[in-house]
Parts: sequence; structure tokens; C-alpha cells
Amino acid sequence: MAASSASAGQHPPGRSPSHGPVRQGQVSPALSAADLARIDARLADTDRLLERGYPGDDGSRQPVHTVYVPADRFGPDFTADWGAQALAATEAHGGLERLGTLLGQDPELAAAVAPRVRAKLSHEPIEDLRLDFEDGFGDRGDDAEDAAAVAAASAVAAAAGTAGTAPPFIGIRIKCFEAATRARGLRTLDLFVSQLAAAGELPDGLILTLPKVTTVAQVEAMAFAVSRLEEAHSLPAGRLRFEVQVETPQLILGPDGTSPVARLPHAVPGRISGLHYGTYDYSASLQISAEYQSMEHPVADFAKEVMQLAAAGTGIRLSDGSTNILPVGGNVEQAWQLHGRLVRRSLERGYYQGWDLHPAQLPSRFAATYAFYRQGFPAAAARLRHYVEQTAGGVLDEPATARALAAFVLRGVQCGAVGADEVLALAGVGLPQLTVLAHPRLAAPSASSAEGTHP
Repeated sequence: MAASSASAGQHPPGRSPSHGPVRQGQVSPALSAADLARIDARLADTDRLLERGYPGDDGSRQPVHTVYVPADRFGPDFTADWGAQALAATEAHGGLERLGTLLGQDPELAAAVAPRVRAKLSHEPIEDLRLDFEDGFGDRGDDAEDAAAVAAASAVAAAAGTAGTAPPFIGIRIKCFEAATRARGLRTLDLFVSQLAAAGELPDGLILTLPKVTTVAQVEAMAFAVSRLEEAHSLPAGRLRFEVQVETPQLILGPDGTSPVARLPHAVPGRISGLHYGTYDYSASLQISAEYQSMEHPVADFAKEVMQLAAAGTGIRLSDGSTNILPVGGNVEQAWQLHGRLVRRSLERGYYQGWDLHPAQLPSRFAATYAFYRQGFPAAAARLRHYVEQTAGGVLDEPATARALAAFVLRGVQCGAVGADEVLALAGVGLPQLTVLAHPRLAAPSASSAEGTHP
């Protein structure tokens, strides 16, 4: 029966099925090569799912905010005008250091943050701009929207091209794919992309936004539409990606008791760039009275936690919503305090992006964001240095925590809160190494990881 035993997967004494000779006195592994092959076969679908469905973040820059404005308001000087208005608002209320104290920063932190915010508002006051053809534009008739879509594309092409005044990320939000507005949304998308393509290269930071999504089928329809536009304009497959706005309860909990938002990344692999929470549409859908609609209402936290779970590992970015309490009139300082607190709250919960609706929200956005990174930077850099150099520290960090530390520091560099020179001094790593520490799947430092960074 020896032959039959060998054929069943047994191995000669002193040999392992997959690890070579076994030393005298060692126990031989019992699992045979055939056993291992059966396990591999059984897990092949899991391997493919992890590889294709959960590629992880690509290490590129994520904007800290998205500014929404009616599509016909954009022109070559738009970004600079918003920056000037933001600076004027702070100067009228005691300056940027005083803003820092209003947001709870100690004098040393406020003094460190203020010049960085001033530089930001002077040179890049808007990181991501969305020209809105939905709520901010309304129904002006087909002729008016056709003309506005073409004009918006021409303005974006000029700003991203010779003028050089476009934000790093820019695009449009179309009307939703519910029956009443579907054709209009698709036509605006078509005209905008077609005009952009006719003008030349599409902007690197082009982003399209699909609002009020309720079903997976609507997202699949959007994926089909952009794929046809790619074919029509000889664009590379996958060039047109889009954001999904999570504004309806049906996307969080479907009629079958499952969560449709969790299916989205796998229904249209590689197409979705972000999930954006819509504060007011979502809250209103759940009958929350207007007075209590907020980014920090329990219904908002639940929806955003589901979004976070759905997007984990997929490479899809998350964005919080907006506050409609604007820093205008006699309400400036109170609105700054509220906005700054909400920005900080989102950052602490892993939402690194949000919406801004008014120029005077930019100072509190950047002041709160920069304070978040600068406050956490010294400890994160020290722990990262101990991890890299394998020296003793007060905390024993595992690889997963080291990745989180590196990702935190990298985000701080990318938005301008922390300098690459500071990282090298405190953490002992340069930007390429920091990027790989944050995103180990990157075989080599990615050029995109350094795009938009600030010294």
C-alpha cells in the first residue's frame, strides 16, 4: 500500500511538501502540496476580489475641500477673487492669528498656522472647484443650460491651460439621474466633456459629480455614459471618473436590507473617485427639521460610518458635507467657530475633505485643517522615526499603525500644513520614502504623490 500512500500526498521522512529538507528532530508539515493547491484554488476568487476590489489608496493628493458654485459664475479670476475675499474677511476681524485663537489654538500654534494660511489664501485658495448645474443652477431651460455647459467647458479649458488659474481639481456637478432630470443631466455632461475634448487635453484634475444617487443602477448608467464619451472622443478607457453624492437613505439601506453604497465600488470598478455626504438632502429625507440638520447629527454620523466601511480599502476617497451657517454680517466669528469645529470633527473621524460654500469659509477651513496636522505632527513624526529606525519609543507601533502615521504626515505635507523639510528633520524620511511608508503597495515612489505639495 506504500504506492497508494505516496499518491495520497505523503512524503518521505525528513522532507516537507513545500519547504525542503527537515532537520533531524523537526516535525514535518502535514499539509501536502496538493492540500495547499486545493486551498489556493478555493481562495482564488478571494484573491481576485482583494486585488481588484481593494487596491488601496494610490497615494495621490486628496483636496481638503470642494467649493460649489453655480456653473455660470466661473471665470479666469474666480479663484483669486475668492482668495482676496477670504483674506479681507480675516483682516476685518483682527487677522489670521486672532482667527486661530477663536478656533481654540494656543498662541504658539496660531502663530505657526497663520502665515501658512495666508500663503494658501494668496496662492491656492481653492483646491477643488465644482461648477454646479444642479441645485446651484436650477432649471433655466434647455437653451440656457446648453450654452452654460459649453461656456463652462471653455472657461475650464482656458483656466487649466494658458491662463494657469484653475484649481488643482475642477469639474462639474450635473443634474441627477431621476426620470425628471436624467436627460438634462446627460446632455450637460455630454456637452461639457465634448467641448473640453475639442479644446485639447482634459485637465489632469478633472472631476465629475453625480448627485442624489439612490440605486446602483444609476451609478452603472453613469459609468456607461462616461465610457461612451471616452470612445467618442478617443480618450483612454477609465479616463473619466466621477464622484457619487450620498444624499438619500436608499443608498445607505436598500429595500432588500443590504447597503447599496457598499456595492458601488465593485459594480463599476475604478470609475468612482469619491463618496460625498450631502448634509441637507439626506437629513431632510429622514424628516429631520431644518433647525437640527447638521453634519454632526446622529443620522449623519451613521450614514458616514456606513460610507467609511463601504469605501475602506477600495481607493475611493470620502468627503463630508457642508454647513449652511455662513460667516457673513454680524455672524462672522460665531460661524467661523462652528465651521472650524466641524472641520476638526470631520478630520478626527477620518473624513479629510468637506464642502465650502462661501469665500469667508476658506480661512476657517485652512486654519482648522492646518492646526489639526501641526498639532499631531511632532508626536506622529517621532513615532514614525522610532518605527523606521527600529529604536525604542514610548509606543510599540505595528505596521498598520505606521502606515496610518505616515499617511497622516503625508496629508499634512500635501495640503501645505507641514513642510517636507520638517518631516525630514523630525521623522528622518524624505517625501518618496514617506509615500511608500503610507502606501506600501506602491512598488516605487509615485510622482503623483508629490503633486501639489508645498515646501
